[in-house]
Amino acid sequence: MRKSSLFFVISFLFVLSSCTKVDSIETINPFSNGGKERNMIVVLSDIHLGANLSYAECSKNLGALEMFLKQVKASRNVKELVIAGDMLDEWFIPATTDIYQGKDQADFVKRIATANKGVIDAFNSIIREGKILVTYVPGNHDLTITAQNVEKILPGINQARDLELGLGTYSPADCPKIAIEHGHRYNFFCAPDPVSNQDIAPGTILPPGYFFTRIGVHSYMNNFPPAGDIIPAVTPNTSGNASQSLLFIYWNVWSRTLIKYTIPNKFDDKFIMTNMDGFKGTYSVNDILPFQNTPGGLIDVKLYKGIQDTWNQRQILNHVAVNIPVSQAIANAAKASESDEQAKSQYFLNPDSDKRIVIFGHTHEPKIISSNNHNGQKSIYANTGTWIDHNSVASTIMSFVVITPQNTKASSLTFVKLYNFEKEIVTKMAEDSLRY
Repeated sequence: MRKSSLFFVISFLFVLSSCTKVDSIETINPFSNGGKERNMIVVLSDIHLGANLSYAECSKNLGALEMFLKQVKASRNVKELVIAGDMLDEWFIPATTDIYQGKDQADFVKRIATANKGVIDAFNSIIREGKILVTYVPGNHDLTITAQNVEKILPGINQARDLELGLGTYSPADCPKIAIEHGHRYNFFCAPDPVSNQDIAPGTILPPGYFFTRIGVHSYMNNFPPAGDIIPAVTPNTSGNASQSLLFIYWNVWSRTLIKYTIPNKFDDKFIMTNMDGFKGTYSVNDILPFQNTPGGLIDVKLYKGIQDTWNQRQILNHVAVNIPVSQAIANAAKASESDEQAKSQYFLNPDSDKRIVIFGHTHEPKIISSNNHNGQKSIYANTGTWIDHNSVASTIMSFVVITPQNTKASSLTFVKLYNFEKEIVTKMAEDSLRY
């Protein structure tokens, strides 16, 4: 009897403690400041909504994203919701697919809205209510999607855009020390390229990362098959020409990509369909991959011819404040740490910048990093992560950042908190704070 009673008591306490633990997790409310003021800023990015859910990067997580947006709307404290790029996806599409299906971008964006109706409806519900300002900043996967076509599916959304298509930086109202952008303007393969291929596709701004992605999806859709061809060898040009050395680094990046993302095609097969942003043709790997006819001789490339020499021009056109050396930009393009470093270089260590909090997306790696700026003041960089179904670069998905600005009290701080929403349970991943 005593043993049974003791077992019952222990079991009851275990169940009680378990319930308490679950309740404590589930009752985290990232959208509450503990008061009545509506001042919180929620930032998410890299949703990657696609027009076809059979291959779109975000399909299984759409229900959770819809629930998340409904919780944002229900908050009495959220003032702004910012989408920091890659909301819509024109890149993550199989190489053999005609993106616009013989129509135009407006129809493509409409198909995205139809395929992701619950999420788009949730965004529109917040916009129509008018209590929370919803702001969209473009990323690289929605680089060429125009403001007009975004407005058609999200009427009334605030769009933070540069004059140049495909870029934007946003500082929320009354928070001039905060900068939010996608972060792709600092990436050699993802920043708009209005210089290359103008003879082939007049007016294009598509960078080579677009072709990277189309080939990568083609590999994924074919279950990363045995390689259908051998990468032709390229060796450094013995002339010592600086431009040729940079093109060799560019070839190396492409070579590593083709080793990782194997495709069943021969490299001269024309299988990459475009029909967007000025491009009309169907292209092969050989059209993109630098080549060399003689060992140690001239290295050349068809698409993006001379791209290694135009990076400085692109940076000026794309309003990059602090010049990034081209060799660094090419070699480090695939490293998330390069984006993290550019947040510091372009904002915190730049004497012409007064920003103290910078939020990027793009890398899919959620994090918060603090450092000192050029005046020795604490500054905070945060990356929002992503909402795609499978994140190959980090273990976390469905992450977001919440900023709670300081008030007029001298003791008040601006808080930056990083959360995730996996299994529809909010978990705080990291936080930091400062006063400016």
